Amino acid sequence: MSTAINDLELIASAVDEQELLELERKYCSWGDTVHYLDPPKFFERAEGHYLYDREGTPYLDLQMWYSAASFGYGNQRLNKALKDQIDKLPQLACQYLHSEKVELAAAIGRLNKSKFGLEGRVHFNVGGAQAIEDSLKIVRNSTGKNLVFAFMGGYHGRTLGASAITSSYRYRRRFGHFADRAHFVPFPYCFRCPYGKKPEDCGLYCVDQFAKNFDTEYNSFWDPKAGESEFAAFYAEPIQATGGYVIPPREYFPALKKVLDERNILLVDDEIQMGFYRAGKFWAMENFDVEPDIIVFGKALTNGLNPLSGLWAREELISPEVFPPGSTHSTFSSNPLGTAVGLEAVRMMEEGNYEEITQRKGAYFLAQIKELQRRYPKVIGNTDGMGMALRIELCQEDGFEPDRELTDKMFAEGMKGDLDARGRRAGLVLDIGGYYKNVFTLAPCFDMTEEEIDIAVELFEQLIRRCAPERI
Repeated sequence: MSTAINDLELIASAVDEQELLELERKYCSWGDTVHYLDPPKFFERAEGHYLYDREGTPYLDLQMWYSAASFGYGNQRLNKALKDQIDKLPQLACQYLHSEKVELAAAIGRLNKSKFGLEGRVHFNVGGAQAIEDSLKIVRNSTGKNLVFAFMGGYHGRTLGASAITSSYRYRRRFGHFADRAHFVPFPYCFRCPYGKKPEDCGLYCVDQFAKNFDTEYNSFWDPKAGESEFAAFYAEPIQATGGYVIPPREYFPALKKVLDERNILLVDDEIQMGFYRAGKFWAMENFDVEPDIIVFGKALTNGLNPLSGLWAREELISPEVFPPGSTHSTFSSNPLGTAVGLEAVRMMEEGNYEEITQRKGAYFLAQIKELQRRYPKVIGNTDGMGMALRIELCQEDGFEPDRELTDKMFAEGMKGDLDARGRRAGLVLDIGGYYKNVFTLAPCFDMTEEEIDIAVELFEQLIRRCAPERI
């Protein structure tokens, strides 16, 4: 009894980080993605593209909540939409309708009709992984098949179904046998081509290798007598996110889609991290001139203010006749707060020329980090970007061997909050991804100015000089 009273007293008086860390160590699960930094970092507030620690030190954020807060933290227009909805209709069971749900679904449906010429419907849920689960139901319902393709290096979430189509074994290892695990196909990661090819003369060798699996029934994918594949769909991120913002050649997806169409295999486009102009187009897949059968989205739809995700699917896959009421359910799907903010965010996207903005600013940022690569070839092996999705891959002095140790060191150094931002003390928030955890994936706020991009690059250069002085 006295221990419980003491704990309550500690909670009531917890004012410094050390006390909070003691409580965290005792009462918080570490399974919900924390403790990549030891000790974990506390932040007190957020504004624009800065996070602020308990001492008020600003940290320039180059990952913006895993690309969820594209319009900046505390965006006043989106905040107002949320506050207005709280006063108007804060809660409503998803069996009923409210205008924001219908208007948001219509906005996305009409937009996709204008882009792809296809009729379709929008289906909401709460998180990205849950929307992936819903898409798997649509695929199974429409095809009667369980098996799907997915990419090596792909990431689709950590629910059981989403983990089954995510290539990293570490997300499945503790949780038993996954009978419906995807068949994983090499992604066109040209800097580290799994086939040892060069993009200038490979002739899309990776697509050819995939297509050869359908040449004969003895490759296990195809029954030529029935004209039918055992696989129902191919789950693809247009740009790999957790995999390290890997950008494929522009001709890759059209060639892949041709193979899928010939075999009546659906293409499911995972836009959870790259959708809503992150990659310079409303949907990242637009950059590759391909029409998906299903699009899964989340994250930036509400700028991270309220969880909301969803999917769009072609009419023949999702019409009420084939996918009736109750096919999926989540208490908080299409919740009024999320749909109100999502609708306002889509209106903002329609009003502003974000295609031009993200492509222009992204090109400027990419030019800056490519200059860093030129100046520090013994540190940076590869840089790339599409829109405001950029990558910096750290390598050993040979320019190719992955350098995870240096990547971790630079990440931790940025979190100390003692960099010099043109005379102001600051930190730098980075996110690590990549097959070898040696890639900084950059998802900056769309509102960053060129001057702020310059400052971000200067701070990154300081990290290089601090953490790898022998290589400069």
